[in-house]
Amino acid sequence: MTDKESLDRVGGPEKVAGTATYSAEYHLKNLAHAILVTSIIAKGEITGIETRQAEKAPGVLVVLTHLNSPEIPGNPKAVQPAGRAAVGTAFRLFHDHYIYFNGQPVALVVAETPEKARYAASLIEVTYQAEQHATDFEANISHAALPVNIQRSQNSPFKDYERGNPGAIVQAEVKIEATYTIPTQHHQPLEPHATIAVWEGDDKLTVYDKNQGVKSTQGNLAQAFKLKRENVKVVSKYIGGAFGSGIRVWPHTVAAALAAKHLKRPVKLVLGREQMFTSVGYRPYTIQKLAIGADRNGKLVAMVHEGTGQTSQYEEHLERTILATRALYACPNVATKYRLLNLDVNTPTWMRGPGDATGMFALESALDELSYAVGIDPLELRLRNYAEMDHERNLPWSAKSLRKCYETAAEAFGWKNRAAAPGSMKHKGMLTGYGMASSLYGFHRHPAQAKAILNRDGTLVVQSATMDIGPGTGTAMTRIAAGRLGISSSKIRFDLGSSDLPDAPGQNGSSTIPSVGSAVYAACESLKNKLLTLAAAMPGSPFQHVITEQVLFKNGQMLLEKETSTAISLSEILEHHNLQQVDAQEDSRSGAERDKYSMYSFGCHFVEVQVNPLTGEVRVTRAVTCADVGKIINHKTARSQAIGGLVGGIGMALMEASVMDHRFGRYVTSDFATYHIPVHADIPQMDVFFIDEADQHVNAIGAKGLGEIAIVGVAAAVANAVFHATGKRIRELPITPDKLV
Repeated sequence: MTDKESLDRVGGPEKVAGTATYSAEYHLKNLAHAILVTSIIAKGEITGIETRQAEKAPGVLVVLTHLNSPEIPGNPKAVQPAGRAAVGTAFRLFHDHYIYFNGQPVALVVAETPEKARYAASLIEVTYQAEQHATDFEANISHAALPVNIQRSQNSPFKDYERGNPGAIVQAEVKIEATYTIPTQHHQPLEPHATIAVWEGDDKLTVYDKNQGVKSTQGNLAQAFKLKRENVKVVSKYIGGAFGSGIRVWPHTVAAALAAKHLKRPVKLVLGREQMFTSVGYRPYTIQKLAIGADRNGKLVAMVHEGTGQTSQYEEHLERTILATRALYACPNVATKYRLLNLDVNTPTWMRGPGDATGMFALESALDELSYAVGIDPLELRLRNYAEMDHERNLPWSAKSLRKCYETAAEAFGWKNRAAAPGSMKHKGMLTGYGMASSLYGFHRHPAQAKAILNRDGTLVVQSATMDIGPGTGTAMTRIAAGRLGISSSKIRFDLGSSDLPDAPGQNGSSTIPSVGSAVYAACESLKNKLLTLAAAMPGSPFQHVITEQVLFKNGQMLLEKETSTAISLSEILEHHNLQQVDAQEDSRSGAERDKYSMYSFGCHFVEVQVNPLTGEVRVTRAVTCADVGKIINHKTARSQAIGGLVGGIGMALMEASVMDHRFGRYVTSDFATYHIPVHADIPQMDVFFIDEADQHVNAIGAKGLGEIAIVGVAAAVANAVFHATGKRIRELPITPDKLV
């Protein structure tokens, strides 16, 4: 198989046929069903919970609240008198009577069927002493402060940052200063979060759970219930999308395990769509102020970027909002500040392109505004400020082909046909606009392990406790293994999604291919060495006194590179030694290269929109994206990743916003009828390009991350295209018709 050929998605047939088993679909004997009851106030205290009617309802097994819940061993002991949790305290389920956000779990009903549990939950009456809550970000932004975590850390990247003399912006010939707003946005994958928990005795727990890291979930549950880590097994083999919502262990997972232990029988808990808005995090509401100064030729003089994000009253969630401004462009004078606003809401979490998708909306919108102010084409402006090195860290890039991305995407898009004046392009009565934006995302590689097992029949099993939330992890790992060992992909099985497999990081931060892919590569190389040793030990073997670099692995055979007639099948080697299998397990991690180079993925997006001049309706009619993410492992699934990022970015730009009624601190967006995401009719033809050049410094496979960068910058490209079409600059997402008419 050549580099440009691609594998079809591993596991695709099972998903299409409906035979793939998701977390809520495991059939266990004597399975009970749980429903969470949540608070209807945003701040205050529970003064009473009437559960007797619910407990008497048919089929009800137990109702748990803070009044009768079994102790969660990993939680600190409740103190009397109880006080509110300090900032930096993870939410503690059923710990006391305090309410921290609307939608907080206050009771758990477990019954024989989900219908009986839901009915009983409706019978519970909770009384509260409500307190004045603060949920309105803009009304409370004056209370934002430097996060405590940053104050305590000497090396936090979120500390106030200055390079050169940011005050030089005052003397800049051209200045842009604006405020950009990202509303709260929710992941809302089609598959809701679900957990099935089952205990074996008091010290062994198995959890079938939708998450993005079986190993981290295993560790968190072991800590929560004070178990040996090896006594907790977490299974998450198929996931119907997550986008960051599965990175943490959320209260519903702990609730299912708690109830299962109490009842001594398996318990299933599936979140309802409305509960998905308050149970598994979100992209935080963020306001950014960005000032850019340049000379008349468009050369940047100074940039000042201040970002303020939202978090809960009990935890601090930090995002990379202002970090891209330090690295993406060549600018001698830069200042960034990051602040957090604690509100009476649940804690945000990472959502696809976390921090950078938010920050780059502001940065790339401001660059576009600057281009009009200086009268320079937006693409040309970026080229004039192209960073040949990382000026933040004063390091060379490990690899950077962003200039090629610009050239490739601009040519495919037809950027040269853009008329410069806003509102000057029309098509069939519609205002037409062209917009573009750059993209970048940091490179992340974490320690990972993989095991490769060659069976006597010539089949290969590769194992690692990684995940697949949609990018096609198994497909990529199969491709890596097939390439290293010369075995047909049809004879390879990749096992993932179970905590009893070799260690792997969670699937987040575009780290899976760099981390797990490197481990798979290492395990296959180790297996090749073992096979060569075995082959060399065979009587009359031509592989004696030969090193691995002199051997080819092809079509399930081993052969000398210079004497291809020496081929011997891998199965023959095992048969000769009377082995049923031979295996190799390896660990892979970053080295000193992280201190020698600055490592990023880069890219750009070009977008065409059409705007109805009467109604303000915006349609994205064309999109071209190009990414520089190192070596592409499997083009077909990589293209799907890039398209998914564009779709998510279009939703971010034009539709997605979680709306809260601040009188009650409660979301009024509670389903897909009120929280809009793109459908097929909203999405145009998309052209995807990759530079596809290995980055020799990041890892042995030369691959970087793609999943996050695919969405970063898309919202800005759309907003810039809307301005080009209409002459109206929208700085607050989403760009809805009311903002254009």
